[in-house]
Amino acid sequence: MKNENPEVSSAVRVGEFYELNTGSDVASSNHYNDDIAPTSVKERTWSVWNVAALWVGMAICVPTYTLGGVLTAYFGLSVTEALLAILVANIIVLIPLTLNAFPGTKFGIPFPVLLRSSFGMIGSNIPCMIRALVACGWFGIQTMFGGLAIHILLSNLVPGWESLGGTGEVIGFFAFLVLNLYIVIKGAESIKIMETLAAPLLLAVGIGLMMWASPKISYEALLSAPASRPEGASFFGYFAAGVTAMVGFWATLSLNIPDFSRYVRSQKDQIAGQIIGLPLTMFFFAALGVVLTAASTTLVGETISDPVSLIGKIDSPFWVVIAMILIIIATLSTNTAANIVSPTNDFQNLAPKKINQTRGVLLTGLIGILLMGWELLKKLGVIESDVSVEAMYSGWLLGYSSLLGPIAGIMIVDYFLIKRQRLSLPDLYLTEGAYRGFNMNGLIAFALPVAFTLYSLLTGQLNWFYQYGWFTGSISGGLIYWLIARSSTVPVTQLVPQND
Repeated sequence: MKNENPEVSSAVRVGEFYELNTGSDVASSNHYNDDIAPTSVKERTWSVWNVAALWVGMAICVPTYTLGGVLTAYFGLSVTEALLAILVANIIVLIPLTLNAFPGTKFGIPFPVLLRSSFGMIGSNIPCMIRALVACGWFGIQTMFGGLAIHILLSNLVPGWESLGGTGEVIGFFAFLVLNLYIVIKGAESIKIMETLAAPLLLAVGIGLMMWASPKISYEALLSAPASRPEGASFFGYFAAGVTAMVGFWATLSLNIPDFSRYVRSQKDQIAGQIIGLPLTMFFFAALGVVLTAASTTLVGETISDPVSLIGKIDSPFWVVIAMILIIIATLSTNTAANIVSPTNDFQNLAPKKINQTRGVLLTGLIGILLMGWELLKKLGVIESDVSVEAMYSGWLLGYSSLLGPIAGIMIVDYFLIKRQRLSLPDLYLTEGAYRGFNMNGLIAFALPVAFTLYSLLTGQLNWFYQYGWFTGSISGGLIYWLIARSSTVPVTQLVPQND
């Protein structure tokens, strides 16, 4: 629909969607650029299978492979209990994922723009930067995995490459980093194509590996092995802690899912795609990790929980090459979607006129390099240290993700209960619009649960609040926001899409 007044932007309803008829007021706003603008209806082409493939591509990765071992070693669960915790956690996390995807699909807006409704135009940068830092940390870790896979691949293809040692791993790190950044710079369509092609291949390989390893272990012995928790300890306490940690695994994506749902062609597609793609894939690949780790003793003579290291010890260059290519594809499909798209949009939110998608991607890559700088210098032999930055970050990031719970609760309450699924699309970009400045309701509702979490962590009191951080944070954040926002004085007319 042609804009009758080229100076004034308006929201236009097209079926169940809204798209922005951009006038000069929004186009000239300091809070707008073409990359974080609402997608047009014709750009919303992702089907249920594209969404499912996205989740298969993100879920099949090295960290998922190690989850079963983490829950048995550090959370005191048996193998059976650990796998059940992973399945339950991913069913639970579907709730915020599907709910926060709704406004992305309806209005075509990315995560940071949606945050402007509950935190304000300027205030949205606070949760955005918190989310971006988590993503940059995971990006660095996943790029390390991908770089190691490239190094092992080249060691089997190029004579003399293996002698490079740590230097070869660093070269692999930067080669993998460039490949990641290139795909995201090419745009959402390139991610869609890659995930759609990778998903069936990764699933087929996973099934093949499960069949290959099965004869080498006793499932009865594996599943009947006792838990490592103290004898007589309560099952429910350990199980709930494990479920909370596993929910935290995708707590980040439960926030920025609008970055992808803005390209989906219907609400039914985004809901069904996530239900199909996430829980069973996470359960299956975590189970594969448990099985292969148990079989590693028979395969290579020692217990190895890292799939890259395990495959690297197999005495068959052909299969090592094939396996490394598949691990590179798996890590690439996870890293691009889960760890680059979000910070790219988040950094743009700071200054859209100065940071576009390409610059946001490059900034993400730079921060990922800096966060892994210590590890890279170790591999080059510049410094000597027993400190593993990858291991340190992995533990820290899982705990840090629990602080994101309040943001998820606030977003859901704001959109469904306060705004009742109505947003003024032009005002989300206008400097003097309905969402300008800071929304203190959102900032207070975020700060209070975080303060309680930090208090619990530092003092040891109210331990349950930190131990179940994602649940306590999301519920308390949403409840506090609802109580405060009920007295909001924002006129209802500012919340109704124009031309409805």
